[in-house]
Amino acid sequence: MKTIQAQPVAGPATPTEAVRAPGRAPRRRGGAPATGAAGRVVSSGRNRVTLMPAAESRNLIEALAQSKVYQEYERAFAEATGLLVSLRPVESWRLAHHGKRHESPFCGIMSEKSRSCAACLQVQERLAELAVNGVHTTTCFAGLSDTAVPVRLGDQVVGFLQTGQVFRKPPTRPQFNRAVKVLERWGLALDRNRLQRAYFNTRVVSPRQHESVVKLLSIFAQHLSMISNQVLVQHKNTEPPVITRAKEYILEHQAEDLSLGQVAKAVNTSTFYFCKMFKKVTGINFTDYLSRVRIEKSKNLLLNPNLRISEIAFEVGFQSLTHFNRVFKKILGQSPTQYRAQLLGR
Repeated sequence: MKTIQAQPVAGPATPTEAVRAPGRAPRRRGGAPATGAAGRVVSSGRNRVTLMPAAESRNLIEALAQSKVYQEYERAFAEATGLLVSLRPVESWRLAHHGKRHESPFCGIMSEKSRSCAACLQVQERLAELAVNGVHTTTCFAGLSDTAVPVRLGDQVVGFLQTGQVFRKPPTRPQFNRAVKVLERWGLALDRNRLQRAYFNTRVVSPRQHESVVKLLSIFAQHLSMISNQVLVQHKNTEPPVITRAKEYILEHQAEDLSLGQVAKAVNTSTFYFCKMFKKVTGINFTDYLSRVRIEKSKNLLLNPNLRISEIAFEVGFQSLTHFNRVFKKILGQSPTQYRAQLLGR
């Protein structure tokens, strides 16, 4: 067995190889935390994009990943392309594809060592940074590529659909040798023969195949964006009974001038306790949740061309048309008029 000998680590050879300790949140210029702030706005090129708060993103992505729609797509995507696909939140310190069927054997070996695992996490983080505005593909130090597409809820990026662990052109011996040298500089002792077999057995995707895969991802990301609000409202995890009862009460009374105190009283808890518990379980506050329930109801009413938008706004519980239009666009990314026109094919 030929083993890659561990060499003293003199420092990363390229910017891609610069690795931070796994589990520690990355920091942008100026020392600001990368993720976790509520509704954080990030700059990507000339654009400014709002990311969903980390806790809310995790809750929604978990709900979407458990949905029948996503699970059927994941299975169909794998059967049609032979590639894996993952749905990940805006902040994730877990390798998106690790342990999945169709995982690259080379990437599986990289995940075994903390140093190379951290390098993979850094590539994943960089991919998320660059994909907030649209489809982006990033290549790691070893030449394997991953592609991510943003999933949106209104004007927020809530997570990413990600696929990859593939070569976009056949790997070469010099390319493999360069990757080995990087691993040696990181001080990793690995079975070279095993590594070589894994490297050259990794899937190669042609440019045309890659283009088709990206189109599939983009179409499904749009579909997930359309159903994400519905999933967020309907999702019931292992939540406390008091929250389940509160959601049922909100659904029954959403057209009324509903207050936090009124709902807390209906489920026999104090307003303070209910406020904290509701946010902890759902990932969003009471006001935002109520708005999402009302918007979900309005989507059904917009199917009726005989109802004026102002009538719909008051029907679902909004006190002004202006407020309804603003909240609708914030959640769904388009105005009620645009949404209705799209539904009715106008």
